[in-house]
Amino acid sequence: MGRSSVEAIDTKEMDYRSLSSSEHEQPPYMHKVGVPPKQNLFDEFKTNVKETLFSDDPLRPFKDQPRSRKFLLGLQAVFPILDWGKSYNVSKFRGDLIAGLTIASLCIPQDIGYSKLANLAPQYGLYSSFVPPLVYALMGSSRDIAIGPVAVVSLLLGSLLSSEIDPTKNPIEYRRLAFTATFFAGITQAALGILRLGFLIDFLSHAAIVGFMGGAAITIALQQLKGFLGIKKFTKKTDIISVMKSVWHSAHHGWNWPTILIGAIFLTFLLFAKYAGKKHKKLFWVPAIAPLISVVLSTFFVYITHAEKLGVEIVRHIEKGINPPSVEEIYFTGNYLLKGIKIGIVSGMIALTEAVAIGRSFASMKDYQLDGNKEMVALGTMNVVGSMTSCYVTTGSFSRSAVNCMSGCQTAVSNIVMSIVVFLTLLFLTPLFEYTPNAILSAIIISAVVGLIDYEATILIWKIDKFDFVACMGAFFGVVFASVEIGLIIAVSISFAKILLQVTRPRTALLGKIPRTNVYRNIQQYPEATQVPGVLIVRVDSAIYFSNSNYMKERILRWLTDEDEQLESNNQPKIQFLIVDMSPVTDIDTSGIHAFEELHSSLQKREVQLVLSNPGRVVVDKLHASDLVNQIGEDKIFLTVSDAVLTCCSKSPKSPEDVV
Repeated sequence: MGRSSVEAIDTKEMDYRSLSSSEHEQPPYMHKVGVPPKQNLFDEFKTNVKETLFSDDPLRPFKDQPRSRKFLLGLQAVFPILDWGKSYNVSKFRGDLIAGLTIASLCIPQDIGYSKLANLAPQYGLYSSFVPPLVYALMGSSRDIAIGPVAVVSLLLGSLLSSEIDPTKNPIEYRRLAFTATFFAGITQAALGILRLGFLIDFLSHAAIVGFMGGAAITIALQQLKGFLGIKKFTKKTDIISVMKSVWHSAHHGWNWPTILIGAIFLTFLLFAKYAGKKHKKLFWVPAIAPLISVVLSTFFVYITHAEKLGVEIVRHIEKGINPPSVEEIYFTGNYLLKGIKIGIVSGMIALTEAVAIGRSFASMKDYQLDGNKEMVALGTMNVVGSMTSCYVTTGSFSRSAVNCMSGCQTAVSNIVMSIVVFLTLLFLTPLFEYTPNAILSAIIISAVVGLIDYEATILIWKIDKFDFVACMGAFFGVVFASVEIGLIIAVSISFAKILLQVTRPRTALLGKIPRTNVYRNIQQYPEATQVPGVLIVRVDSAIYFSNSNYMKERILRWLTDEDEQLESNNQPKIQFLIVDMSPVTDIDTSGIHAFEELHSSLQKREVQLVLSNPGRVVVDKLHASDLVNQIGEDKIFLTVSDAVLTCCSKSPKSPEDVV
């Protein structure tokens, strides 16, 4: 006889002896499930509100502090620069200076290109990299985020605004609506931070964001074909089919070959620079300054050859001077007010999601804390101020933030340095961009958005969660084949659908006993786990609410029916006890209580006893508040599944041989 067979017989004999002794001897002491003392309704409400809105306990530093100290701490909470500024030194400034100059060389050509995505004049992109970074440096808590216009938000804003007003026919009204949307984007962001509702942005899942960003990157790149190929008549739609039709129809007479040559040469240079920077970390500065080098060289080439006479489209005039005030241009009344609010909320939420994701990534990398609610207030304030100083929606840029980090930035002063460089550019250097070809701006944008297509993350999403992959692909194809708005709606819809599916159809499991232990686990995860004869053990892996209580009851009864049919076919006794392991059940409402009452009634008709195991504090409190405990019997509620099984087996009329 093999060793495994001997061990199996020994185990069976031990189980037999233990079960026999449980029938003839007094069972071991079992600890009863504790019933928590009644909590004051106001205290319970206060605790729930605190955990929901103030989980990080933001007022802890103010505790037991004198009034003057509280005032100073309050100022530092609103303006973190007053806190870290006390320890600022020359060494930190050296790192911030280099980082600020580096990201300025990257942001200036990008800003001119991104303003075109938003259908605004080039200077508005530069305006948006002057004032908002200054405000963020005073109020932001991230050391690494570089503030300015970004491709996705620029495209989204341009798409939403142009659906309301034609930017070519009504440029003034279009610009006013852009400032209005920026104002309400800032109000939305700041309100979420002040009301501590930042958790709302987490409803847009990571998978949906990956798909949305990838689709937006392809859409942005396709839009650049107009400038890259020198096409004059180009579709205003953003879907891939309309864009490719427009490109194809203009192939014979609409393409400009000098433009294509300029764009192709510098796009190759930009992609090679990006590859070199990625391959060798010490060369991070190469892709950072490559766009500015490209602008300078291409502008000089066009100027000396007068390539504009050959059909090469150039930037031409960029308004000189710093941001003019725009408070009076914001719509606070009229037909465009509601449209501005709607566009502002959508673009503000997307900008906020991108900035918080970037901030958290770099904070985790450098091991410091980032206050999400403070970030929202800072981002919101800078957009409100920006809307009053001729800026459109700005946020944290991933490419610039990465360059900022690798350049050795120490604090948000790098944003101030970048802002000063943009300020000097607006005052003195804008005439130099007059001969900059549009093709080079298209090449810069294409090279910048390539990094938004995260195929590695998509593959990982497929491996981890197929439903997440559906959300990712839904958002991606929605943006590429329909529009940015449709893609965003699909992303949000699928994210909410996943939440609803998980809430309404919680996971449940059949439990069995792990051999030679008193541990009960999912029999699908542990095939060696054996079910106890005459006892069905079920675990519900979710809170039980009105949305899933009926499903939970029907699923358990279906399992019970399946088990009884299988036992009957094998000429074995039916189930006598149903044990529900409630360890993962964090909460239960009146619908859940009612579902258990109905389950208990159905089980009585089948001559099956309902037993509960390890309900938590909140659940026990609600079970006792209802009449369910009296219906089931307090002796049917146990601390562990093991205790419940031992008691059920001792009451079972079957012999120990049958139980084993």
